[in-house]
Amino acid sequence: MEVKVCWQHLLNLISTARCCSCAGPCEPASPVPLCPPCFEKLALPEGGLQGDQPLLWCALAPYAGALRTLLLRQRPTPDRLVVAALAGLLYCCCASVLPGALLVPVPSWKRSGNPLPRLVAEALAQASAGGAVVAPQLLWRTRPTLGQHHLGRSLRARNLRDAFAASAMPPGLNRPLWLIDDILTTGATASAAAAALQSSGYAVQGLLALARTPACRPR
Repeated sequence: MEVKVCWQHLLNLISTARCCSCAGPCEPASPVPLCPPCFEKLALPEGGLQGDQPLLWCALAPYAGALRTLLLRQRPTPDRLVVAALAGLLYCCCASVLPGALLVPVPSWKRSGNPLPRLVAEALAQASAGGAVVAPQLLWRTRPTLGQHHLGRSLRARNLRDAFAASAMPPGLNRPLWLIDDILTTGATASAAAAALQSSGYAVQGLLALARTPACRPR
């Protein structure tokens, strides 16, 4: 009898999905591989967040609390299932703008930089069922930049001036373009990337991100 119980526990470990946050049981129908309490802690607002400064943007939720903790854990070692699930939720907030769009992940200047923008772009393209195309080759960094974490708004803008370059737009490629990032902070990175693409003729619509940092006074 004890052997049978042990085998049942082993089968439960294999067959039951585990929450990526607390390792507790996760319901198969969950929109993200999180148990109901952990998913509720994300506090995702219905319809996401939108704004138009310093460029048009849409994000899944504020960069705070449980979502901030989850994204910080994803940056060094991303779980593709988690990133794809979050991107799928973001897709529900911005599906109307993706048909025919080019999705350009914001690149890092280090090869081992942040992998999340590319993964989010790929997941959004997959969610669009071919309606959007990932085009990372259109944008690249031209030089190293300082880490942005402790820089204020004006220093961020100066740090990123002329830090991006874009390929020349092929003739006849008249498609809307959306930048993709994991977190939108002051918008300095997105603005610099958008300026490089626009100078090459691309129709940059704005930025799609998983999270938006809460507004604060400029430094």
